[in-house]
Amino acid sequence: MSQRAAKKDEPESDTDVLETAHDGSDSPSKQRLRLWIRLLRATRFIEGEIRERLRREMDTTLPRFDVMSALSRTDAPMTMTELSRYLMVSNGNVTGIIDRLVDDGLVSRTPLEADRRSSLVALTEAGDQAFTEMAAVHESWVDELLAPVCLDDAIDAIAILKRFESARREPLS
Repeated sequence: MSQRAAKKDEPESDTDVLETAHDGSDSPSKQRLRLWIRLLRATRFIEGEIRERLRREMDTTLPRFDVMSALSRTDAPMTMTELSRYLMVSNGNVTGIIDRLVDDGLVSRTPLEADRRSSLVALTEAGDQAFTEMAAVHESWVDELLAPVCLDDAIDAIAILKRFESARREPLS
């Protein structure tokens, strides 16, 4: 039996054994509830760590990082509406962040010729360079925080979450 297979059969901790023993049920719904709680705890922990490190070590915020990340992924400027949709936040949330990034010289904003109420936003050269440096450090932080997860388990988890994303796009019965 591989080490990975053996790990899956063993409880992670005494708490895992107690979770099953206390409710006396290993029903699919109970297991999915446990999964949800674990995902939520892990997400909150990692997000909190990243927020704090961005603030402390880079003097920036997670929303600023997210906006710069979104802008770095495109070859062409985005409208504010496209950026808001991509980030799944309101235009109002993005506007304030963009204003500060423009003031800092990290983002350019160009009014659209056809509709002066709309504008295109893009990273400046300085913004692209700053984001490239931040992204490398960010990746190392995430790697450090997820180091207890072996590569095979990470690959399996990604596949499982991709299936979940695909299934949730389908209409509920």
